[in-house]
Amino acid sequence: MIYWHLFLAFFIPGILGYGGGPASIPLVEHEVVGNYEWMSTQEFSEVVAIGNSLPGPIATKMAGYIGYTEAGILGSIVAMIATVAPSLILMVFMMAILMKYKDEPEVKNLTKVIRPVIAILLAFMTIQFAQESVEGIGIAYTLIVMVVSFVLLEKVKLHPAFIIALALVFGAITGL
Repeated sequence: MIYWHLFLAFFIPGILGYGGGPASIPLVEHEVVGNYEWMSTQEFSEVVAIGNSLPGPIATKMAGYIGYTEAGILGSIVAMIATVAPSLILMVFMMAILMKYKDEPEVKNLTKVIRPVIAILLAFMTIQFAQESVEGIGIAYTLIVMVVSFVLLEKVKLHPAFIIALALVFGAITGL
């Protein structure tokens, strides 16, 4: 029964606070503190503070922690799935609609507008990552990682997941 309660406690805020951002925090608090009384307001505030200090979406971090404290690893998994399920379901639904009307002129025009915007956002994100990397590990290591990653992606045709894993191993070995 605890798994069902965990699922509901994070699925309902996931529906109402679409995207898992700060807007969902009061909704999760209502479920966790008010409805199920798993935590006090003070404890929940501490979870939010810890979650805000870590990278990534706050809702999934809170779900993982609260699910774990209430029902162990399986509880953590259930709570995190419940948090992302509304967004995932909506994305699949929207993709089905997009695929149904993909040949319509309006949809084709929309994708013509969206592609440059996505390219600019990705370029901006790449520049930010590169700047943070140079500040963190220096320009030499940043260039090494970038060049090796590019060669492995484009020339060797290695899957990006393996390149990420190799970069993590490189960081672990070098201590960077």
